[in-house]
Amino acid sequence: MFKHILIPTDGSDLASQAVDKGLALATSLGAVVTIVTVTEPFHILSTDAMQVESSRASYDADAAAFARKVLEAAQAKAAAAGVRAETHHKWHDNPYQAIIDTALGEGCDLIAMASHGRRGMAAVVMGSQATRILTHSKIPVLVFR
Repeated sequence: MFKHILIPTDGSDLASQAVDKGLALATSLGAVVTIVTVTEPFHILSTDAMQVESSRASYDADAAAFARKVLEAAQAKAAAAGVRAETHHKWHDNPYQAIIDTALGEGCDLIAMASHGRRGMAAVVMGSQATRILTHSKIPVLVFR
């Protein structure tokens, strides 16, 4: 049915659970996965605590290190599950768009993701990434709660 699953993660507990469930689905289907995490570029006006306390250089370095840690953990889970996986770290002002673009660019036929992540107050104000992906994606989206 599905042969290539995109699993977005932001490193939150719920996203980590979605990685586990997405990998279990991939195992049962014999699918490959692409795992992506998206970092919003540094902005002077921000609702992200990491950005408020950082200079641009330190934010970029900290965000890249965090993304590497998140993707390494997801890659290790994929290897343990015997699932072929590749990982991507994207920088984009609109994480939902980066996720959709990655899914299309990598030829994914399903996006399997958490219902919400660590974006906190920004998600309350601007809406969740999952909702935006559900609204804009041209490929099926499976949302884990």
